Amino acid sequence: MRSSGGDVESPGKMKHRGSMNIQERIRQTKQGSMTYSPVFYRFRENKEALLQLLEEHPEISVYDELECQLKELVKGLHPDRRLSEPEISSAIAEHLGETSLEAYGVWVYYPWSEKLVHLLDEQEFVALRTSRNLHKITVKERELLQQKRIGVIGLSVGQTIALTLAMERIGGELRLADFDTVELTNLNRLRTGLYNLGVPKVIVAAREIAELDPYIKIKCFEDGATEENLDRFFMEGGKLDVLVEECDGVDVKILSRQKARALQIPVVMDTNDRGMLDIERFDLVPDYPLLHGLIPEIKDIKALKHLSNEEKIPILGPMAGMKDMSPRMKYSLGEIGKSISTWPQLASSVMLGGALVADTCRRILLDQLSASGRYYVDFDQLIQ
Repeated sequence: MRSSGGDVESPGKMKHRGSMNIQERIRQTKQGSMTYSPVFYRFRENKEALLQLLEEHPEISVYDELECQLKELVKGLHPDRRLSEPEISSAIAEHLGETSLEAYGVWVYYPWSEKLVHLLDEQEFVALRTSRNLHKITVKERELLQQKRIGVIGLSVGQTIALTLAMERIGGELRLADFDTVELTNLNRLRTGLYNLGVPKVIVAAREIAELDPYIKIKCFEDGATEENLDRFFMEGGKLDVLVEECDGVDVKILSRQKARALQIPVVMDTNDRGMLDIERFDLVPDYPLLHGLIPEIKDIKALKHLSNEEKIPILGPMAGMKDMSPRMKYSLGEIGKSISTWPQLASSVMLGGALVADTCRRILLDQLSASGRYYVDFDQLIQ
């Protein structure tokens, strides 16, 4: 191999140069690793900026399937009959009016993946993307859900819940809190790629949601939920309508419930063993006991922050219903610190939890559910 000057490079020099290039790319990648908000370009207002973006970043991939979206949109406006291709083309032309296809809608840029996507603008996008929800979720209910704010603490189990909420469009704003980064051991249940190892879990979840629906508002709390930021998490930009609590920290489990009860915000939690679901309707019963009275009396909550997994078990046991756990979960807890370092979680249980919590949140927000309590959807019992 020859350099541009024609001299032969030594293997050592080649190795060193390649290493420097890789390290530089790693540094550049990490600089943008906290980005999770897409950038919107409307052609009429931002044409020059959009063209400049593409000129300065030729590596950007452009995806323009707006015509397909418009076809779906006009077909949906005539559900009572099957439109012919000429009728569809005519309906699209009428819908566009004087606006060109290129200028219609919005161009959404995802800087972390270097993708630019042409989409319908918000009102039409939301109507079309949720059209297959009708009439399980009515238009009126969809509009009501769009006004709601949901907070999710803990983004291992919580990632699946947040994505399910976003897919079903339960909530127009999601607040995500987790201090941890993605590790290889998380990938037995956390939906993401290997390229996201080391990236904060909240960022990974926020990007997944933005790539699914860029119009859902996302706020990330990358330090997790803490005593210092709980007020902001619950209240900044408007009070939460539901709290989903899925964290491992005993102190945060208690503190977040104390805050939710003081603000009369309902709490939902999935424990991903035997399909166990907890609902606490502090909005309906302001003096409802924390976690149905299963949280023990603890004088110094701050002392709980640095407990090891083994030390958490005597406190978490009653909270997590240890006596009613599956036999394998009970055995696993006894193996912590021996053959395993922490409690196990299976993808199938986490996915079930995503469905249970999302369904419960929707029913709470639509005033279709008023109960508090602990419930089980246990496949071992239901399917024998």
